[in-house]
Amino acid sequence: MALLDEKVAIITGGANGIGLAIAQKFAAEGATPIIADMKAPAEGNFFFVETNVTQPASLTNLVDQVVAKYGHIDVLVANAGITEHKGPVSQLDEENWNAVINVDLNGVVLTNKYVVAQMEKQGTPASVINTSSILGVVGAANSQAYSAAKAGVANFTRSQGVTYAKTKIRFNAIAPGYVNTALSKTLPESVTSTMAERMPIGRLLEPEEIANVALFLLSTALTGAVINADGGYTAQ
Repeated sequence: MALLDEKVAIITGGANGIGLAIAQKFAAEGATPIIADMKAPAEGNFFFVETNVTQPASLTNLVDQVVAKYGHIDVLVANAGITEHKGPVSQLDEENWNAVINVDLNGVVLTNKYVVAQMEKQGTPASVINTSSILGVVGAANSQAYSAAKAGVANFTRSQGVTYAKTKIRFNAIAPGYVNTALSKTLPESVTSTMAERMPIGRLLEPEEIANVALFLLSTALTGAVINADGGYTAQ
């Protein structure tokens, strides 16, 4: 029996990068990942629902489709996000600010709202993982909307963790550093080299490493199992 057998997991922004790596990791552990994104992933045989996380009607459709097909939702990874136009606040691109806040913060909150409402109805153990960022924890030059949004995600998740502490729904946030994704590959080498130098491990993180963190969080939230140092797990 795999760690996540019979668990249904919605992953927003799951078509590539960190989201896709999480979907693949969960599938390898027996889960049924649902990719909720604006476009289908280029690889993997996943159930896909075209989803705009800023639109309540789109999120309602997502929940309805998943429940109609699988009957329940056990996991939400609210990972959808977009990047910002960097610069000092005196040169703030207000249109980009609104877009980033709308997707990276409001989108996480709205996705939580509609998926958690279904989890509450079920009354079974469930887990919510929201994607924040290291930029939501520390300052970074010329980062306005993204830093604000990701800091909001982190504190929003803390609040939900307290709110739902006496229920069977667990809330966590992951705050990755710089990750080797398709987006980072489009940046000049000088930029990615600087990013790598800022990382304590001296390199960019791989999406699979973030996926391993997500799996660790689920190991106790859903099953009570603990992942061992050798990659196996022990049921509690």
